[in-house]
Amino acid sequence: MVSHHGDGPTVLALRGTSSAVEASDRRRETGAPRAAASHVSSRSRRYNRSHAGGTSFVPQNEFPVFSHSGDVEILVRLASGHENRYLLHRHTLTRCSGFFEISTSNEWSRAQTVPENTPPSLPAPPTAGAIEGVKPAGASQQLTRIEDQGIVGSNDGGAVGKPSSASLTPVKKRWRYELDFGSGGDDIPMLVQKEERGPPPTTNSLFGGPPPSHSSSRHHSSKSTSHSFFRSVANLSLSSSGNHAPSLPPPTPAEEDLLRDYDNLFRIMYNYAPTLDPINIADAYIQCKSLLNLADQYDALAVVGPRVDHHMLQFQSRLWKQIAKYPISYLRLGYLARSKVIFQEALVHVVGQWPAGERSIRAAFPETVIDIIEDKVDELEETVSRIEARLFRLTLTNRSSGERVSPGTNYLDWLAVSLFRTWLADNTTPPPPLPPPPPERTGRSSRTALTNGNSGSSGRHRNNSSSSSSSAAGALVPASSNGNSNSAQRNVHFHPPPPSVPPLATLGRTYRILGSTQNEKGYLTHDECKRFLKLTPDLYSRDNLRRFEKRIDELKAMAREVVRPLMGSGLELELQGGGQVSYLTCTRVGERDLPWVGVGGMVRYD
Repeated sequence: MVSHHGDGPTVLALRGTSSAVEASDRRRETGAPRAAASHVSSRSRRYNRSHAGGTSFVPQNEFPVFSHSGDVEILVRLASGHENRYLLHRHTLTRCSGFFEISTSNEWSRAQTVPENTPPSLPAPPTAGAIEGVKPAGASQQLTRIEDQGIVGSNDGGAVGKPSSASLTPVKKRWRYELDFGSGGDDIPMLVQKEERGPPPTTNSLFGGPPPSHSSSRHHSSKSTSHSFFRSVANLSLSSSGNHAPSLPPPTPAEEDLLRDYDNLFRIMYNYAPTLDPINIADAYIQCKSLLNLADQYDALAVVGPRVDHHMLQFQSRLWKQIAKYPISYLRLGYLARSKVIFQEALVHVVGQWPAGERSIRAAFPETVIDIIEDKVDELEETVSRIEARLFRLTLTNRSSGERVSPGTNYLDWLAVSLFRTWLADNTTPPPPLPPPPPERTGRSSRTALTNGNSGSSGRHRNNSSSSSSSAAGALVPASSNGNSNSAQRNVHFHPPPPSVPPLATLGRTYRILGSTQNEKGYLTHDECKRFLKLTPDLYSRDNLRRFEKRIDELKAMAREVVRPLMGSGLELELQGGGQVSYLTCTRVGERDLPWVGVGGMVRYD
């Protein structure tokens, strides 16, 4: 049996092409396997492919390094040596960030002029993948090389119409930014413009070496290809075996957060999804807050805010519970992200608990947000005052005559009204402040001791002490008070302070008790009514107690209808009978109440 793999080329050389055709016909007739023929043809196709001077790696023009069209280089390098490098576009950065729009303007720009990549229309030296063809017989033996960069024809070995590369090489501006951590410990890291240190290295080889030189000579090209191939293999082996440089230390958590924030910022600018925690809402909040602060630093909230809003709203019910737990923090997050839902939800919680957290709110928010909060608080207090007045005017009427109950007409029913009003006053008014302690009488005792110790010269010392005391009194009080100054000072300390306004949180608990059907038995219960009637032994009986409780229930029903406007909720969080929160959540926040919405409903980014 003859092996086609080993004897195919030998038979072709001895017998010629006709023998090869006859052998192929016999194989086709007898159904012999075609492995040998396919092997020979595949070998011939493989031999026709040329890798002379070829490269295995071509720089890509995509995020984060647009190697062909990028004109803004950004280097985020940390103290530990870790860094992220970006080569982005000025027109994209200026549309998304006011910082880049101003810093790349003619007034503040420090751009460098660098040569641009050779355009496809200009001639270039031969590159990898060149296809060489010979024209048929009868025509001139002119070689035509179809290149990746253009078409070059030669008659006498010279290029036709090859212009000067120095005169037609286009140039472009390039900006370079580096992260500067500042000189002090309290400085905020910021991107600053730096001088271009030189053209960026063009690494066109998979192994990181310089691009190989090309030659028009076929023999020299094959020779240089073999040399560069073995040199690349040697470099690869040396880098894998002999290079034992110490690796960088792992970045700290703060450095990881900084790299992540800058990467998310640029990813959002190029419409890529940011890398934020999709499971743990606490970690997602921290990451979103840090990203929003960075976007605020570079005036890019208009682009970053919607992405953060979309990511946080995916948590749904978990988000509403977190907002109820930390309303001030999420109010800040919603304000920076321009999130209508998050801002409204947090604002309702803040207004219902006012003035809790007032100091931190005034320190963290601008005046526009504080004005909105105060306006909503005033609206809620006005509503509460109006309903409170209606509650105190509730009364009962005689079933026979329809007149209001009074001590003279129906004493038992009048006691029920008095008990309800007393409970309402006790729960809607803060407790009175404690009286101040009595002033200590140190002046008289000291004068007595001084008199006893200096009895011999009492006259002269008495005159001096009276004159000094009168001069001191004249320095402390106006001269018009004269002798009444001491009595006026004593009376000032005993003036009672003005009555304090109860906080909305305290009022909210009372009105939720009044308006909830589940807490109907939570106040003025059977035991309380029984103890109250026992204070008047002549009235206490089983029938009177039953009648008294029934009249109290009528007052509770009327109070529930009065406070119904306060029981509404403007929250996404579903309140189950008011058991989850104890303050009022009936605040309504409309479009005009959003701080970033200007006149006419236009979004305003201050």
